[in-house]
Amino acid sequence: MLQGHQSWIFNNKPVILSSSAVGGPFEAKGPLAKDFDILHQDTRLGQDSFEKAEKKLIEQACEIAIHKAKIKKEDINFFLCGDLMNQIISSSFAARTLAIPFLGLYGACSSSMEGLSLAALMIDSKAAEYALAATSSHNSASEKQYRYPTEYGAQKPPTAQWTVTGSGAVLLGQRGEGPKVTCATIGRVVDMGLSDPFNMGTAMAPAAVDTIQAHFRDLNRDPSFYDLIATGDLGRVGHRIAGDLLRDHGLEIPPEIFTDCGILIYGDKQPVMAGGSGCACSATTTYGHFFKRMHKGELKRILIVATGALLSPLSYQQKESIPCVAHAVSIEM
Repeated sequence: MLQGHQSWIFNNKPVILSSSAVGGPFEAKGPLAKDFDILHQDTRLGQDSFEKAEKKLIEQACEIAIHKAKIKKEDINFFLCGDLMNQIISSSFAARTLAIPFLGLYGACSSSMEGLSLAALMIDSKAAEYALAATSSHNSASEKQYRYPTEYGAQKPPTAQWTVTGSGAVLLGQRGEGPKVTCATIGRVVDMGLSDPFNMGTAMAPAAVDTIQAHFRDLNRDPSFYDLIATGDLGRVGHRIAGDLLRDHGLEIPPEIFTDCGILIYGDKQPVMAGGSGCACSATTTYGHFFKRMHKGELKRILIVATGALLSPLSYQQKESIPCVAHAVSIEM
């Protein structure tokens, strides 16, 4: 049901039956390592390219989520997935393996909550009995496409972020045990004229703020409703800017509940410049770390605001600015 201008309330409360998080060697060194289902020591996963390795990450995450839910793959009605590669090839090729009716998404790093919100809408409207949503990113594949191949050894500024190598998947159903998706706010594209691909946090922060404001306005809520509010991958620079912008607009979110997946996934001890990024950043942190905290009773209501920079190598080369978007999903235990 539409609430306000850009939010959905899911009256039937789609159930998250299972979730999974798969990561690479860098993620294995981070503070959230114990919350991953699989951590690989080889960034190629035994494949002959980074792109094929990313496809494998999605396949593994989906297989784990399906196994945890104890249902047959053939029972799943729809598979929603997106990634950062040109023409979302990682998702499409993984869908070829899974053989589940497929909807490809592209929201850049906001794809995790885009997929979750659309899957929840399917379940809530009874357009599906089961829906599987996933996303992925791979550090080496993304660097090669958007910036410079890792082998080039290009130096990065402090505002840059480290693309997470991993995949997260979530399986939703109409009934069962688990956290429930209660509502979602679909974000607008916001472009403040920034064009630096090494400062994504600053570019995405206004989009996150716009969606957070819309969420609380449409739902007539305030931040105290949630135990945790997390942006997707603004990193330290963008998260700080988002907090400042929210205060400027009269919306104060207590720092003890306002965090960022890009800050949490690597902590303070890894050389990741401003923090983590990539489609898998919010997906693995939410579907691994946050969901485990919910099952333990540490969190009851969370709001995940995944952020995405909608640029391409072509648009950057043509001196275009970076349009950004953020989607927010409310999850309750």
